[in-house]
Amino acid sequence: MGWCLTCDPAALDALVARIRACRVCVEAPRGPALPHPPHPVLRVSATARILVASQAPGTKVHASGLPFTDASGDRLRAWMGVNTEAFYDVARIAIAPMGFCFPGQDAKGGDLPPRRECAATWHDALFASLPAFRLVLAVGRPAQLYHLRRLGLGAHAGGSLTQAVENWRTIRAARPDVRVYPLPHPSWRNTGWIRRNPFFEAELLPQLKADIARVLAGGATAGRMDVGST
Repeated sequence: MGWCLTCDPAALDALVARIRACRVCVEAPRGPALPHPPHPVLRVSATARILVASQAPGTKVHASGLPFTDASGDRLRAWMGVNTEAFYDVARIAIAPMGFCFPGQDAKGGDLPPRRECAATWHDALFASLPAFRLVLAVGRPAQLYHLRRLGLGAHAGGSLTQAVENWRTIRAARPDVRVYPLPHPSWRNTGWIRRNPFFEAELLPQLKADIARVLAGGATAGRMDVGST
């Protein structure tokens, strides 16, 4: 048995199968329909203790079906201090974006925001079926707003992504049972943001790597995060 005593793996598998078959953004969209066939992408399990809560798949992930198989993924894994094998070990690390399908691109070639249908249709049920993660990486503003609210930390979200990331120490310390890290998207488009905010690489990332290493070393049956850890 995994460390989550209340999770029902069969029910979770059934829910994930429904998500992967979802066509709501084509058949009942909120606004313009998805401009291509749906291809929902997520990786979850009843034993994962780390959640990467991302934004939405890009073009390469839409084709491969495997999240973060691109330059953003390389950067995210470097931020986390994990190799590819550990990152894709779904028994330990779950990856669930705010939008499960590639949303398409804008006129400038940038990815559109995550589709609103996903969170409205699936997210509350999905996270009610998943274990109580010990570490959550809230990547991008939509993930920050949703997961901070879900975890009762909405008051710490600030008015922007930058404010939330600047508030990372308070957010991380706000609950003894789960460490939450608000992060920018690891896209190379955000290199300028990282340069303008040197605390991110100098202070936040070392602590994030230490927390991830601690959780991964704890084994699948480890309990809550040590409230005295720094």
